[in-house]
Order: sequence, then C-alpha cells, then structure tokens
Amino acid sequence: MSLKLGVALLVAAALPLGAQQQAGMAKGAPAAKGSNAAKIASAMSAAPKQIASGATIAEIGADGKMVVLRAGTNGWLCIPDDANTPKPDPICADKMWQQWFEAWMAKKPPMIKQAGIAYMLMGSSDPSNTDPFATKPPPGADWVVVPAHMMVLVPDPKQLDSYPSDPKSAGPFVMFRGTPYAHLMVPTH
Repeated sequence: MSLKLGVALLVAAALPLGAQQQAGMAKGAPAAKGSNAAKIASAMSAAPKQIASGATIAEIGADGKMVVLRAGTNGWLCIPDDANTPKPDPICADKMWQQWFEAWMAKKPPMIKQAGIAYMLMGSSDPSNTDPFATKPPPGADWVVVPAHMMVLVPDPKQLDSYPSDPKSAGPFVMFRGTPYAHLMVPTH
C-alpha cells in the first residue's frame, strides 16, 4: 500500500466519528427535485459541512453538461441526488474526481495522477458494481446500495488488488475493478 493510499484510508477511518454531524445531515438527503434551494441542500448533504459550504453546486443538465446552481470557492464540486435512482445519492468531489467524472461522461479513460477523494455521506445506489456505464441492474439483479461512504481514486490500480470487490464485504471494496474507472469505496460507519 502506498503512503498516499494509507493517508486516504486514515482520513476515511476518522470520518465515522462525526462526519454526519459535521455535514449537518438529517435522516435522509433533502429532495433534489424542485427549486434550486432544494437541489443545493441535497448536494450539500453529500460532504462534511466545512467542504460543502464552499463547494460549487451544479447539476447535470438535459444536454449532459454541468449547470452551476451556486459558485464555490474551495475547488470542490457537489451534485444533488439523482432522482432516477432508488436511494439518495448526492456526491461531492475534489478536482481529481471531477476529472474522473469528465472522462467517464466522455467514455474515455481518466488520467489519475494523484489520490482523489469524493464523499457520498447519504449513501448511493448504483445499477452495477462492475459496469461503469450500466443504467439499470441486469435482469434478476438488484441495485447496489451502499451506505454513507467516501470514494478514493489511486494513480496505480494495482494498489486496489488487495481489496475485495464485493459491496457486501462490510468494509472497503473496489467498484468497477478491471476497468479504467476502478476506485475504492470506503464506508464511513
């Protein structure tokens, strides 16, 4: 394990000690439907308050491009819940994750040059743990539902080899193993 990955995991380990209180979260994420204020509240529920309060808040427009709802000052980007998924899943991402998302949206391999962190303190629901472009679960499969977590990008995917890829492993696991979009999912409680 590299020093950077070790530091990222130490940060993740410290989160359960109050990340939800710091984020100012209620029981569930605010609804992302409706007004800009509701969308901003939803997006801000994804990360600790000290990050979300200075983040740019944006949503993905109908044309696939980002629409800024509130300009930020700290380099982080928070996106509200996706109403097309069964569970709340707002996200707040640092610059490296923002590059990852741009590459993913363009279906190009991301260029991960350093560790990256993203927060999903309301949890997430994904159609697949193996297919980064799935829009619904395969026939007979359920959505991959993950409680509050952080996501960690690493420059060398081999650093993820010692982690399981089973979302039910009750600890960190790799999402999208074997693809250019592989990353570590780290539960925060």
